[in-house]
Amino acid sequence: MNQPDDLEHIRHFIGKQHVLTLCAGNGMDMWCANCFYVFDAERMALWLMTEPHTRHGELMLQNAGVVGTIAPKPKSIALIRGVQYRAEAVMLSGEEDAQARARYCRRFPIAKAMKAPVWQLSLQEVKMTDNTLGFGKKLHWARSIL
Repeated sequence: MNQPDDLEHIRHFIGKQHVLTLCAGNGMDMWCANCFYVFDAERMALWLMTEPHTRHGELMLQNAGVVGTIAPKPKSIALIRGVQYRAEAVMLSGEEDAQARARYCRRFPIAKAMKAPVWQLSLQEVKMTDNTLGFGKKLHWARSIL
């Protein structure tokens, strides 16, 4: 399933975008949110800032398993590209928070004024559709379980 070329193509695409849709749920309640993010390609992780008292923040605290999408809005069906992902969400603290916050604030300087915690979405599975490679072309990546 994991092809090196697929992974590099997926990393390149995710790294060029900056907004994701995040869907969180606890079995009884579900909610989606659009969030700015920074991508850590080495960790295959997305970093975002959101308050734990938001509806999606509360749901992530109850159930770390989240799903979502990253997709720009092309003008032609032939240019459709986007990913669907499954991830584990965790609120960062300590040195991990400081490192992620610094990178996030470099990408989005306005975030320096925010006190919201940084969350890491550790990608578990990614499916990318890229019509620029051929109509309906799918690329796949999944985190290896050791």
